[in-house]
Amino acid sequence: MLLLCFVFNNAQQRRSAAWVSKFAIAGGVTPMWVMPNFDPVNEMLKQQGLEELPNGGMFAIGGGGFAYIKIVDNLRIGGIGYSGSLTRSSNANGFETEVEYGLGGGALTIEYSFPFIRKIAASVGVMLGSGSLSIDLYKNNGEFDWDGVWSELNSNSPNISRKIKNSYFTLSPTLNVDVPFNRFMAFRIGAGYNFTFADDWKIDNDKELRNVPSDLSGDSFFIQTGIFIGMFLF
Repeated sequence: MLLLCFVFNNAQQRRSAAWVSKFAIAGGVTPMWVMPNFDPVNEMLKQQGLEELPNGGMFAIGGGGFAYIKIVDNLRIGGIGYSGSLTRSSNANGFETEVEYGLGGGALTIEYSFPFIRKIAASVGVMLGSGSLSIDLYKNNGEFDWDGVWSELNSNSPNISRKIKNSYFTLSPTLNVDVPFNRFMAFRIGAGYNFTFADDWKIDNDKELRNVPSDLSGDSFFIQTGIFIGMFLF
């Protein structure tokens, strides 16, 4: 009898220690803190007497979701999208000068959750997608009317509007941890790095912009958080 009890307990321990394939299907809001290199933009902002962008990075908001595919244990596929912007402005001599820096993108997410970590999902993966970095420049007195806007095409108007944009593909290695509150809600914390691929810059009506600083890009470290709702079996 003692021998049977020992064998049964040993089997139970082995079963409880076994690697169990995780499963979840969920979606939610994904606030992010993105840290691109602002130096090239800040250099120009200083020349215009504008406040610099913060070296610590910028806030972005987005959403995403994922589902484990049972064809491969612990592999999950999903998607994510996000955007954020920062604005600097000043008023002088009756004119307002404004610069808006924007960053955003979307990607397919592919992640593998370590099966030997139980009750939470610690996952390593990659994001494959596209994004854009935009810089909008404005200078005006704030007074516009329909006829006046059209007449500016044939005048030396002091109003200035420029839209600069770099569109690119992204590859981003990531590490995320999902901690379920219960079977239907989980908290996410993670990090990654955006590697971007495209050097073409466009301005206004899709014209080529030359001599852009080589260190101005969407490459950036990011921290991701989120609250996901769905079904979690970790």
